[in-house]
Amino acid sequence: MAKRKNISSSVIRRLPRYYRFLRDLDKEGITHVSSNELAKRMRSTASQVRQDFNCFGEFGQQGIGYSVAQLREEIENILGIKCHYPAILVGAGNIGTAIANQVVFENRCFDLVGVFDKDPRKIGNHIGEIVIMTTDNIENFCEKNHVMTAILCVPKSAVDGLSERLYNVGIRSFWNFSHYDLSVKYKDVIVENVHLSDSLMRLCFKINRELSEEDN
Repeated sequence: MAKRKNISSSVIRRLPRYYRFLRDLDKEGITHVSSNELAKRMRSTASQVRQDFNCFGEFGQQGIGYSVAQLREEIENILGIKCHYPAILVGAGNIGTAIANQVVFENRCFDLVGVFDKDPRKIGNHIGEIVIMTTDNIENFCEKNHVMTAILCVPKSAVDGLSERLYNVGIRSFWNFSHYDLSVKYKDVIVENVHLSDSLMRLCFKINRELSEEDN
């Protein structure tokens, strides 16, 4: 598999969608798929599909298309899905609990090894088989369990001090639901920011545009 540097963020964002569609095709018993068929599912073009995959190597065969199983495995390797990085979740509220359950259920990319909260009423409760622990001992836990990633589901006001503690024990990757831009504070961290309100506003925009076009 030939890798290229400087892969665009738009290509990276499309890879999980390719992976989901290929998984569905595999479940349907389909062994090969063309770039045209993938493009239809992606609401893209065959040229775009080929360009995306060419960023990582030559996977298809002329007249045959892509092997669903092989392409799915290649994308798994590109995304690192089988790596299972140790991760913790901080903030066991409604969103945090839902995220924790999703991570445990999917069991891809990350192994959730700990859940933390500062609310005494939540300490000792379970999310699945994981006991919610106090944030007082979070540094010792991270060092002992070689934690690589932190999932932050805490208020924006709590992130500054918490992120500093996690950064100081060597955590450099964050899945951040807090609306606090960690990449501004730390230049060497990897951050995936998730803004649910942004997603809702994009949905609102699409509805508004659709209604405006109907009125015209």
